Amino acid sequence: MNAGAHSSPPPARAQVALAFALVYVFWGSTYLGISVAIRSVPPALMCATRFFISGPLMLAWCALSGRAIRIRPRETYRLALIGVLLLTGGNAMVAWSEQFTPTGISALIVASVPLWVIVLERLFRRSERLSGRGIAGLLIGIAGILLLLWPKMAAGNGVGRRELIGAAGLLFASLSWALGSILSHRWSRPSELSEPMADPLSASAWQMIFAAFANLLIALVFRQPQRAHWTREGLGAIAYLVVFGSWVGYTAYIWLLKHVPTSKVATYAYVNPVVAVFLGWLFLGERVDGYVIAGSVIIVAAVAMVTTSQINAEAGTPARQLRGSEAD
Repeated sequence: MNAGAHSSPPPARAQVALAFALVYVFWGSTYLGISVAIRSVPPALMCATRFFISGPLMLAWCALSGRAIRIRPRETYRLALIGVLLLTGGNAMVAWSEQFTPTGISALIVASVPLWVIVLERLFRRSERLSGRGIAGLLIGIAGILLLLWPKMAAGNGVGRRELIGAAGLLFASLSWALGSILSHRWSRPSELSEPMADPLSASAWQMIFAAFANLLIALVFRQPQRAHWTREGLGAIAYLVVFGSWVGYTAYIWLLKHVPTSKVATYAYVNPVVAVFLGWLFLGERVDGYVIAGSVIIVAAVAMVTTSQINAEAGTPARQLRGSEAD
């Protein structure tokens, strides 16, 4: 994209590398934190509590540090929509699904986010077509998810059905997260607005606040406050999610979406499942069998194929124009 009045210098490689490392490691550990938290606090209420703490505190810090925190009406609905897609449809749905599905398998299914990103971007940009390598990666990814879930489908018992319900919720969460990520990336580009959107940290804080209200509404509808038990273990897990999942990991993710193409940011899915499977095995005693190992290898390989594949322009559309986000 050509430099313009609203262009900013590209971030240093070290900044990008650090942001990726924070997302890779800490988000992989949040699956364990969520699993511990929802043992005593129902999912939507847990997420509402988490974001009612992290959002306002982050916004206050932004104000004290001199960052702009006011948002224009046009930004308000965009930040609200992104926050609900990422942190209600995405994060809260993952928490709900972890009631039925082990943390490692949850992370592996959520690793399908880059596959959803590619599919949705293809729908949004009809002038683009995915290469044969990308199509193969999509099909292989679907096969990996089916292999991962095969023991549950074949079992046909109550436990298997519960895990399949959780898997369906995780697929929905992945789709919601992918859509929110795409919109966040598109709406943060100067070409989409007459002036840049809010500071990334302030934007993250507002998204958390909007999502907190949405999650609280869901919690009240399903009477979750009456079923909550505020144990020391649960509160500790929520505190961990606030600091490392929301303040550190989520902020780094939003910052990356502003500076790096969405398909590259989505590579966190390579590492998160490995971290989650290891921590689930280490702390929760979750079983790692041949299906989990094989599904892991296939899904990660499929994600790598898709995110490294070429997106070709249809006749009459300059390829450089379609890859504009990669030039920012």
